[in-house]
Amino acid sequence: MSDLLYSETEDELRSAVRSLLADRCDAAAVIARTESGEPHDSELWKALGTDMGLAGLLVPEALGGQGATHREAAVVLEELGRAVAPVPYLTSAVIATEVLLGCDSARPEVAELLSVLASGRSVGALALPLSTAPDAAYDVVRSEGERLHGRITGVADAAAADVLLVVADGGLYAVDTAQSTENAVVVEPQTAFDLTRPLAAVTLTGARARALHTDAAPAVRRGLLSGAGLLASEQLGLADWCLTETVRYTRERNQFNRPVGSFQALKHRLAELWLETVNARAAARNAADALAVDSAEAPLAVALAQAYCAPMAVHAAEEALQLHGGIGMTWEHPVHLYLKRAKSDSIALGTAGRHREALAELVDLRAP
Repeated sequence: MSDLLYSETEDELRSAVRSLLADRCDAAAVIARTESGEPHDSELWKALGTDMGLAGLLVPEALGGQGATHREAAVVLEELGRAVAPVPYLTSAVIATEVLLGCDSARPEVAELLSVLASGRSVGALALPLSTAPDAAYDVVRSEGERLHGRITGVADAAAADVLLVVADGGLYAVDTAQSTENAVVVEPQTAFDLTRPLAAVTLTGARARALHTDAAPAVRRGLLSGAGLLASEQLGLADWCLTETVRYTRERNQFNRPVGSFQALKHRLAELWLETVNARAAARNAADALAVDSAEAPLAVALAQAYCAPMAVHAAEEALQLHGGIGMTWEHPVHLYLKRAKSDSIALGTAGRHREALAELVDLRAP
């Protein structure tokens, strides 16, 4: 097993991303954006994806990326989770990119698309419901030559995508959303619980498409597995913010002439939450490391991380909401953003229950 501690490079990366998010992604701005018609922060995405080069972390240098690993991408997602940043990093820089890396990158159309996504100038999204687990079956759209027909709902960040990766009749295709002017590609916003990661329905009516790969299943599974594994790091960052802010608040908030955090009952709850966060960090780091070294145990590590981190993040956000008292219930306080992100993440890329079932199969410990 590799060393799961953060390297000096990863610490420096975290510091740079946290500094940028502190300047460009404060809670008030995120809340205001969720109430606007533009939930994605394109300027923040440009700063992260293009200026800092984070969109291409997982792409080899020969294809225009940074040639980093899932460990560095996990650090970025921890920080994005801490800020509930409204950017399509998970969907574009991780899932869509990993799907393309699962194709034959020697093909010009694949290499060109990878290079474009790595630059951060374009956003990609896998046109499947966000809830799709790595081992789940999924409906595909119909292809007629290089024209696609069908409808997919619950696609995360489709509204921000320039390119959709679509599974059609077993093959993988790239569809440019710019065709929306011809009504061949219609992206309709759907009501999402987490307004910082909006969902949409995608309707394809004879949409022009570029064939990328004849057998989409292995590439799609790779993208969903990496997405689920690195989602655990986002959930870790989210939980860590909830714990840190709740400890700070209970130390500053006084009642009966003493900090509320000094009451034994609250101490126990926060100590329990700290232990859960430590465990979540171990599980998330193990998943990121297994993906980074392409370990044969990556599916096991990912299932374990999701089975633990998803409910843990929800618990952390619920505790934060309750221990902030009445202020936590208000729209102005950001804790509701974290609770909604945690709830949404808990059913993204497979529920904890589904990952526990997968885990039981992988360790040959099935229910009687």
